[in-house]
Amino acid sequence: MYIAGGGAVTAAGLNRRQTLAAIRAGFSAYEEYLLAEPMGESQIVSRIPTHWSLRATDWDWLVNMAARAIMDAVASRTADPRTTVLILVLPEQFRNHAAFEEVHPSGFLNAVMLASGGPFHAASRAIDGGAAASIAVLDQLSEMLTHPGVERVLLGGVDSLVNDKDINRLAEAGRLKGSDNAQGLVPGEAAAFVCLQSRPDPKSPGLAAIHGAGFAQEADSVLTERYSQGKALLSALQGALNGTGNGPREPDIVFVVSNGNGERYSGWEANIARSRFYRTRREILPIAYPAMTVGEVGAAGGALALLVAADSFTAGYAPGPVAMCEVASEAGLRAAALVSQVRSS
Repeated sequence: MYIAGGGAVTAAGLNRRQTLAAIRAGFSAYEEYLLAEPMGESQIVSRIPTHWSLRATDWDWLVNMAARAIMDAVASRTADPRTTVLILVLPEQFRNHAAFEEVHPSGFLNAVMLASGGPFHAASRAIDGGAAASIAVLDQLSEMLTHPGVERVLLGGVDSLVNDKDINRLAEAGRLKGSDNAQGLVPGEAAAFVCLQSRPDPKSPGLAAIHGAGFAQEADSVLTERYSQGKALLSALQGALNGTGNGPREPDIVFVVSNGNGERYSGWEANIARSRFYRTRREILPIAYPAMTVGEVGAAGGALALLVAADSFTAGYAPGPVAMCEVASEAGLRAAALVSQVRSS
């Protein structure tokens, strides 16, 4: 399966090209955000600059972000949307996101397709599971691409943690970055999508091959009272490698793209899992963290990691031809995808 372009909107850029350029440059799209409670307090966030009318409600804002990223993904293509399956990852259900307090999430996919100028293929659907869900469904999507009438899959997510409900929840758990917590997360918001095809398209931006994907559920997530031993992430990494067939192996992996958000918990978990998975001696294992630019973007983090990996190959800043994308969801889903550069014939 191949990544053949994509789209995004983040605090660092209003389209894929701007966002990826900002991440390449190490730009930080952080700013202070005034909280409603307690009055006068502020929090560092990564917030998309936009006209107030697009944020009339939290529902409207998520729809607008998703639609903009989808239109960015299809802008340079002449493909018929009716042959494109849209897979949309929503904010994890346990959060009871502010966007879905008054409108049920079951209607969200149709709202996004309408705003994006659909219709898309009838197999299109919205799924739960957070950032890692974008990687966990890759095997299913590979099989879907063999169905008659399906030419491509547009896979991604939309989310915003820049709302009082999520910020208060994270603050109560002591998980926010601040003067009293250097190892905390920065709430962000984004929509990101990758275009997947069964055959490579040399004319497409962000071309890369996906060789395998794995996923597992972590029992000791950040929402529990126990620290993770990295078992689920290790299982996901092994699953991604086991599905490669004659593709790259562990010694071939040169760098990692992670949706790690700066929390102490996620850093410990990833370090434990990597020490057990990467058995070949390396002088250094470079790791790209998009959250250093755009903050924690929730359900959009999986597709964004794939976009960064693909962009690093086509833009020439990857330290090598093979990468592992590691993605974790807040509720415990862990996923990994082995991605490589596509060499011209």
